[in-house]
Amino acid sequence: MKIFTVIPAYNEAKHISDVIRQIPGEIHKIIVVDDCSKDNTYETVSSLKDKRIELIRHESNTGVGGAMVTGYRYALKEGADIIIKIDGDGQMDPKLIPDIISPIKNGEADYTKGARFLDIETIRQMPTVRLVGNIILSFLTKIVSGYWDIIDPTSGFTAIHREALSRLNLNKINHGFFFESDMLINLYKIKAVVQDIQIPTQYGTEQSHLSLLEVSMTFPFFLISSLVKRILWRYFIADFTAVSLFLFSGSLLFIFGFVFGLYNWIINAVASVPTPTGTVMISVVTLIFGFQLLLQALVLDINNVPKVPLQIKGKALSRNSK
Repeated sequence: MKIFTVIPAYNEAKHISDVIRQIPGEIHKIIVVDDCSKDNTYETVSSLKDKRIELIRHESNTGVGGAMVTGYRYALKEGADIIIKIDGDGQMDPKLIPDIISPIKNGEADYTKGARFLDIETIRQMPTVRLVGNIILSFLTKIVSGYWDIIDPTSGFTAIHREALSRLNLNKINHGFFFESDMLINLYKIKAVVQDIQIPTQYGTEQSHLSLLEVSMTFPFFLISSLVKRILWRYFIADFTAVSLFLFSGSLLFIFGFVFGLYNWIINAVASVPTPTGTVMISVVTLIFGFQLLLQALVLDINNVPKVPLQIKGKALSRNSK
């Protein structure tokens, strides 16, 4: 199998040489995408003697997602079977690449992610603000993406099989800070199997390029719109299941119970008369039934994580066509 590594690099001159030197010999190509760095990242990589390096330079800064899309497209064109993403800041240990790609090589997964939260020592090293932020973002990404079994969905140490990557519309992948989350959202649409791999992470002198203001202003809208799109696509356009029925009927009952109860409470409060018991019961019962149906839809959605890798389906289709 041809295994490539893509390194999106922005102002990583201080660490990127050490990262590249530690990449195992089994990697066929190391694609470095310099995302219009302001330091000498491009010159630093150019000076390295590793023949596996393919250096691409962006004329303008596109974000980590934009750099990865460039690297992914180049890797697919060059015939890569597995493409690994590893950052150039030294947080991720390149020696763990064999662990990251093992489930894909064995046909157990289409996409793997390094999971930092499975290692207690890594959690202790992580700065408190980053830890809390990652936990919150991880939980929200689980809800939005549909991959409830993934422990660390925001991790940037990943690997993907070409079967899954070739099915993605790379033009629609977020090019900014939401790249990792948006990859999961789009992988769920094609029913790719995603698996966690435990990895330790080192936090040192590297600096995050994440803009907290930008994230706080744009991430909520991104999450809400992505969740609505996933639910509509998965349960009302691509398919219609029990989840669809529970979501539809549960939402109607819950909204009716809430609006009916609120309306009658306001009317009776203005008239200074007690709300009739029957009216209260209608509101409460519909609210409870609606909530129970929505809860059941949530349980079924949690159990609806893709189980059969696309690369296995692809091989089966190929054999059947012959």
